[in-house]
Amino acid sequence: MTTAVEPIASPPAQPPIEARERMFHARGLARIYGEGEAAVTALAGVDFEMFAGELIVLLGASGSGKSTLLNQLGGLDSPTRGILHYRGWDLGTADEAGLTQFRRNAVGFVFQAYNLIPSLTARENVALIAEISRDPMSPEEALHLVGLGERMDHFPAQLSGGEQQRVAIARAIAKRPEVLLCDEPTGALDVRTGITVLEAIEHINRELGTLAVIITHNAIIADMAGRVFTLSDGRLVGVRENTSRATVRSLAW
Repeated sequence: MTTAVEPIASPPAQPPIEARERMFHARGLARIYGEGEAAVTALAGVDFEMFAGELIVLLGASGSGKSTLLNQLGGLDSPTRGILHYRGWDLGTADEAGLTQFRRNAVGFVFQAYNLIPSLTARENVALIAEISRDPMSPEEALHLVGLGERMDHFPAQLSGGEQQRVAIARAIAKRPEVLLCDEPTGALDVRTGITVLEAIEHINRELGTLAVIITHNAIIADMAGRVFTLSDGRLVGVRENTSRATVRSLAW
């Protein structure tokens, strides 16, 4: 029987943004692919700050720059120009060894594709990350946090799509990341299953105080965020603060 993450009536009050630790600081952040007439501007000089414990949604149409921005935050790609600092450390000038350590220790990634190893159980898939992390939680703890305590010895083929995505979330959080980056985590799921996955992310943000950044093109999902960054044509065209965050189950799907 599938165990869902228990929803709460409303998210607890968060301290004001200015009272939290600044995690990311960007000024004029740009990413251009190619040169000359073939150049494509994926990010056109964006400014922002992100703080510990926030849940942020990156909202925008396909090609708006959401994934490019997420790749910058995760150290998967480097800026063409501008600055991007993580807790005062310049990601734009970091070498590959430094970025590898950053990705390994500070960042958890969740993608549309679950990327689970079919021959390993949920517990074993999560253990792969826990074994290479400096201060991991146990696979059991991570799976309990996403509501899969009773399914941890099942193989991916024995799990639903939503359960597989929650295993992927457990794998991402087992390292106790300070940042959780989610690229369309519900894109391949039906609405009911997507709600369960978003509740798991919301639960992690609340319980661990992890900065969570979620990409979506679904404006309804944005209401669960503390702040919404709207992108269009590589530009950050708006930042909206939700003074009263909605719970996932209260969203008007």
